Amino acid sequence: MSSSLALSQQIQFLKEIDQLKSVVRKSPLIDQSRKENSAEHSWHLAMYALILKDTADEPINVERVIKMLLIHDIVEIDAGDHPIHETSDNSVQEATEQAAADRIFGLLPTEQGIELKSLWYEFEAAESADARFAKSLDRLQPLVHNIETQGGTWVEGKVSKEQVTSRYGSVISKGSKALWQVASKWVESHFSNR
Repeated sequence: MSSSLALSQQIQFLKEIDQLKSVVRKSPLIDQSRKENSAEHSWHLAMYALILKDTADEPINVERVIKMLLIHDIVEIDAGDHPIHETSDNSVQEATEQAAADRIFGLLPTEQGIELKSLWYEFEAAESADARFAKSLDRLQPLVHNIETQGGTWVEGKVSKEQVTSRYGSVISKGSKALWQVASKWVESHFSNR
């Protein structure tokens, strides 16, 4: 492959992922001026990793964690955002996201596409220390937004304290018990004041 072909593929991929800015999530910005988009969410998570890396329970490679967080929602360009509080057929969603990963990462030069798709799979499986920590941050950030917006999507979705604890707690604590210890106090306080 010539370098001009590789560059053309990379530019095509970068133009394609601009669409992530148009995928609107349920979570509002903390100032509640509007809903955040998936690109903003991914950037914010990368910052969470950079700032909170010392809270990981296991040794992590923060560069790999940041890469995972920057690419983890790219499939939403085709598959859309599916909040954890909405019920859906997981097998259909998984198939849709797999097809999206094949298409979008397939725009890149082969080696680079394989590398990013492999990181996406690793994030989804949440079996490595890097992926567990990345997943914990992916749950922590919307939790922070819900706390800071007086319940945000929890109020809209009539989500209970038990649901928050089960849907957020297990994932956050698998990557960082310290972060869940703090977040669980916020959850307790939020629901005790309702």
